[in-house]
Amino acid sequence: MSTIGVMTAGGDCPGLNAVIRAVVARLSADGHRAVGIRDGWEGLMEGRTTELTRDHVRGIIARGGTILGTSRLDPYVHGDGFISIERTVRSTGMESLIVVGGDGTLRTASRLEEEGLPVVGVPKTIDNDIAGTDITLGYDTAVQIVTDALDRLTTTAESHNRIIVVEVMGRTAGWIALGAGLAGGAEAILIPEVTYDLDALSEGIKRRHAAGKRYSILVVAEGVPAPQGGVVSAGTDAFGFGRIGGVGSVIAAEVEARTGFETRTVVLGHLQRGGIPTAFDRVLGTRLGVAATELALAGSSGVMVALSNGEIVAVPIADACREPRLVPPERHAQARWFSV
Repeated sequence: MSTIGVMTAGGDCPGLNAVIRAVVARLSADGHRAVGIRDGWEGLMEGRTTELTRDHVRGIIARGGTILGTSRLDPYVHGDGFISIERTVRSTGMESLIVVGGDGTLRTASRLEEEGLPVVGVPKTIDNDIAGTDITLGYDTAVQIVTDALDRLTTTAESHNRIIVVEVMGRTAGWIALGAGLAGGAEAILIPEVTYDLDALSEGIKRRHAAGKRYSILVVAEGVPAPQGGVVSAGTDAFGFGRIGGVGSVIAAEVEARTGFETRTVVLGHLQRGGIPTAFDRVLGTRLGVAATELALAGSSGVMVALSNGEIVAVPIADACREPRLVPPERHAQARWFSV
């Protein structure tokens, strides 16, 4: 009988419980033992673990968030690396750890693997910016949530002849802004990867309003530089990591000044990460969880499960989290056919 650990770390996203359920179900099917790590790396550092059986994971596939909890603590930033977690690993008899996380979490997992901890990664982030996979867990749900919001905001913008700037998540990559902006029919989509001309954008809005469409929806990723340059900072979080946000309000003020049209800002924030996962993310989480478990049972380590051309494959974690997966300029260019 093998003992495999599973943990979720970093920001939450829809679909995490589908992964946990899949891991436990796959291990239980062959009589193996599943150990859940509570509250991410923090729980692994402090020894907060729990036995997981099929009964613990029944009915959780439709739930958002993670039944194991998560945190942004990092054993290399807030501890001494492998030494910080070694006692928990030894005491549980853990032979391998399945780590469900974004780029930061996976980088930490890769470093721990180099120190001797067998790990298998599962890519999750609504930002969709992890290399080596066609899509990350949580992205599909986030885009659907933002698209629903854009549909609602469009009707109120049209009723009041307003411009509404919608700020969405996306620190370095604009996948959410692009996907939801296209699906929601936004008049402009601003992402970190592509420079923008605020004067040209404002002139386009004025032409649109002059033609009879006296409202506009602009989608802006939070990592887009302000018109004066530089990413808008929102200070640091409780763990000392930098926070960004507020560029939507800056751009809204500039657009209103240039066009003379009333402009409002909506920041969707954590709304994008909450709630029930879409069917796509439930299925993806299940497939990734089963594949990660089978790799762990087979003794594989230092790999991440990924979706490639419809199939689940294994790629090196170190390669997957070396550089963020950015929106190609040609993908953003497609949106310009529908912009102001």
